[in-house]
Amino acid sequence: MYQEKVIKPFNGFTMLFVSLGLIAVGIYAGVALQLVAMLVPAILIGIFLSSGLIVVNPNESKVLTLFGKYVGTVKEDGFFWVNPLTVKMKLSLRARNLNGQQIKVNDKMGNPIEIAAVIVWKVSETAKASFAVQNFVEFVNVQSEAAVRHLANSFAYDHLDDESTEITLKDGADKVNALLESELNERLGQAGIEIIEARISHLAYAQEIASAMLQRQQAAAVISARRLIVDGAVGMVEMALERLAEKEMVILDEERKATMVSNLLVVLCSDRNVQPVVNTGTLYN
Repeated sequence: MYQEKVIKPFNGFTMLFVSLGLIAVGIYAGVALQLVAMLVPAILIGIFLSSGLIVVNPNESKVLTLFGKYVGTVKEDGFFWVNPLTVKMKLSLRARNLNGQQIKVNDKMGNPIEIAAVIVWKVSETAKASFAVQNFVEFVNVQSEAAVRHLANSFAYDHLDDESTEITLKDGADKVNALLESELNERLGQAGIEIIEARISHLAYAQEIASAMLQRQQAAAVISARRLIVDGAVGMVEMALERLAEKEMVILDEERKATMVSNLLVVLCSDRNVQPVVNTGTLYN
């Protein structure tokens, strides 16, 4: 595995003056001094040296190889001169965005879901990115999709199928994103790629079960709300009976208590306005 070797080449302006000087000397010797034997070699040497001049822009690099051997990477921006025989490959170090496509995959419970991720990445090891993989951009795309699929297979969409699950794709956003980022760094490290940020950008049930799962979620929400209402109503009825007993406002036998509890629960648990009924007789008539 190639390891990145950062080098600092010669100043480009110095070698530019040397190259221009050789060309000027050759022309002067051939034209003014009639030394034709110096004309061609001086010009050729000047042109040869000038071919080693490179410009490195900010957040870019030049990967250098000499006769098939990696010799180093220039990361400092500026105007430089390197061995003219080296092959110079430009490699951007800027951060890049990958807006992953929506893919259909089964979650941990086997439910088909749609999921997509947005990934911010950059090249951190130029030697690995250049020589470890065939095409590091395509490698990022393929490995990112594989990581998202693995993440979706590892967790349930939500707590409906397994309430003991601590992390779900829907509710554990921060933890899920951290796990995705960690797995991507592990997968892409061999290509010299650093993941700056990775986040789930789209998450939903697949269309074929979306309607059924929506009804299931609505039913679960209704059950949860009803459970809360009933718990509150029972507490209020209990408090009402205790207060009546303390004040000794009315003496209720067991049958009247049962009737009062029934009426109060109907009033408190009903989702509609209750119509009062005035009883002008007695409970037993």
